[in-house]
Amino acid sequence: MSFFFIALLSALWRWANLSDLEVFARMVDSFFSMAKLSVEVMILLFGTLTLWLGFLKIAEHAGLVEKIAGWLSPLFRRLMPEVPKKHPAVGLITMNFIANGLGLDNAATPIGLKAMRSLQSLNPTPKIASNAQILFLVMNASSLTLLPVSIFMYRAQQDAADPTLIFLPILLATSASTIAGFFSVAFTQRIKMNDPVLLTWMLTIAILLSAFIFFLSHLSAAALGVFSSFLGNAALFGLIITFLVIGVLRRVPVYESFIEGAKEGFDVSKNLLPYLVAMLCAVGVLRASGALDFTLDMIRYLAHSFNWDTRFVDALPTALVKPFSGSAARAMLIDTMTTHGVDSFPSLLAATVQGSTETTFYVLAVYFGAVGIQRARHAVACALFADLVGVLASIAVCYWFFG
Repeated sequence: MSFFFIALLSALWRWANLSDLEVFARMVDSFFSMAKLSVEVMILLFGTLTLWLGFLKIAEHAGLVEKIAGWLSPLFRRLMPEVPKKHPAVGLITMNFIANGLGLDNAATPIGLKAMRSLQSLNPTPKIASNAQILFLVMNASSLTLLPVSIFMYRAQQDAADPTLIFLPILLATSASTIAGFFSVAFTQRIKMNDPVLLTWMLTIAILLSAFIFFLSHLSAAALGVFSSFLGNAALFGLIITFLVIGVLRRVPVYESFIEGAKEGFDVSKNLLPYLVAMLCAVGVLRASGALDFTLDMIRYLAHSFNWDTRFVDALPTALVKPFSGSAARAMLIDTMTTHGVDSFPSLLAATVQGSTETTFYVLAVYFGAVGIQRARHAVACALFADLVGVLASIAVCYWFFG
């Protein structure tokens, strides 16, 4: 509702002060274009969900999800106390985080939706998001990606001298956004951060992540690009083979289990469209009203007033639209690269922002829409805070590396 109200105010201002007679026509057109986009996104999700939930059902019947849940129960009992010990949701959440970290979007979303449905089975108020669901969604929306292969690809397409130049800036910025998202939820939900088990897990994860960053930072640009592509594709195919092999060894009826899971994917998919249409149409009308352009002009004016270096402002279109639309953010990134040069400061910053933030409202619509949640509570505020920290960290890191 607030999106439409802001769009209306922006449109009235443009009509009255700038004599923009086409603003309302653009807003109406955005309804139809976003409705069409919703269907296109739904078709892609339809096939992806059906495929991956089929494989996940094999892993579930083989006991793999339960095994992972047993390993990680001590940690998740602290983070999500309402989730019972060894509940399947724990294993699914872990697999989703791994897929996200490796940039495997095609696998991460179906696994995440399966995890959200599993958490929903524990939710005493099905229309209102539980604490566990909010923590899971915010961690997804904080976009921890260890190998941003798609960003490397965009830079390579624009003939960058070193497509992987922004690897470390993205890794630092996305780590900052994920930490901010986690601590904002922990503060809101009063999670006891001084628990010895939780501290041990956090320290272990920090050490492993630091070691991984150290290893990757010593690879050449060519080696890093090859390693990123290989690891992503090998992990994706290896995950499928692992599910199948364990299923066969455990004497699971593999084909029948796949069909059972695929049918479940069909049921999840058909419930998503109304939520996607509502969210994307709201985002479309906000963009068409000129509200985002007005925000950008205000930031530029304030930067000039304080005599700041204003180069960062040229990268902000990507940051402003990323929470609303991934495709729009990609378009903004490519436009920035084309206009300013692929290795210019605005382009490097835009690429870093693209790799360290997430399409928050899309994630919200898909994950909560899949289980019928209508009240998100503090999920949106915490996710947007993580996005804001990701953008500010991107600016700081890029001035440090390239400024």
